[in-house]
Amino acid sequence: MAGDKPENSNKNENPDLNSPLYIHPLDYAKQLHVNDILNDHNYTDWSQEMMNFLFAKNKVGFIDGTLKKPEKSSSEYMPWTRCDAMIKGWLTTAMEKEIRSSVKFAGTAFEIWSDLLERFGTESAPRAYELKHALTTTQQSGTSVSAYFTNLRSLWEEIESVMPTARCICDGCSCNVGKRTTDAKDKERLYQFLMGLDNEFNVIRTQILATSPLPSLTNAYRLVSDDEKQRAITLDKRPATQTTTFKASFHNWQETNSSSSRENNNKETMKRDKFFVKENKRSDVVDHCTFFGKD
Repeated sequence: MAGDKPENSNKNENPDLNSPLYIHPLDYAKQLHVNDILNDHNYTDWSQEMMNFLFAKNKVGFIDGTLKKPEKSSSEYMPWTRCDAMIKGWLTTAMEKEIRSSVKFAGTAFEIWSDLLERFGTESAPRAYELKHALTTTQQSGTSVSAYFTNLRSLWEEIESVMPTARCICDGCSCNVGKRTTDAKDKERLYQFLMGLDNEFNVIRTQILATSPLPSLTNAYRLVSDDEKQRAITLDKRPATQTTTFKASFHNWQETNSSSSRENNNKETMKRDKFFVKENKRSDVVDHCTFFGKD
């Protein structure tokens, strides 16, 4: 009928929000969606942040190659092209100028992502050595247990991305390689965490190492963190008592010192008075004898 709406009007008015081709009205290309822009040294963190964002936007298929570009004759060609252009904008906006210039001629977001992975994501021996060295020299050094553990976690994750752990590839994992590898990695990280703790945690460290079987890294961190909190509570109570004791001692010292000073002053005054009396007497005698002409 003439008054009927077009057949695809409902589709346009009610877009599929779960479709990877859906673009939110507030989305635009020149948006920064990561904390730091990509440079020559932070690809691992950058790519993880960007991947998380694209996953939340249901757009990962554009960069991992699973969502192929449709044919021009397909009804999805234009929606796909618009989404891909949007993602290219998100990627290039989050790059330093030099890196952005090197990928500006890429045809799709997938080509940009692949190029970055090839340049920055491959294993680098110098970077692996740098991370391993940083791991062996990382100490708590007076920081909180949380900050120290977070620093270690960051190094572990980047090392894992640069030097992936060997994984089992057999069907059914009958060789049990995966479990042994994971257990060895967790135990190594536990030792690294305990070795870098400050000396004030010697007691809890000894208790953890004496536990059989050894606790997991997560449980060990919880035990050390609880010990730190208990120590902080004890220290918070101690200064108030020490301050009160110090004030009382200082007040007593002032009182004693004042009394001693007063006594000493009185003694000195009495000595001076006696001295002047004696001298005055001697002076009177001398003057009297001179007056009568006697020596």
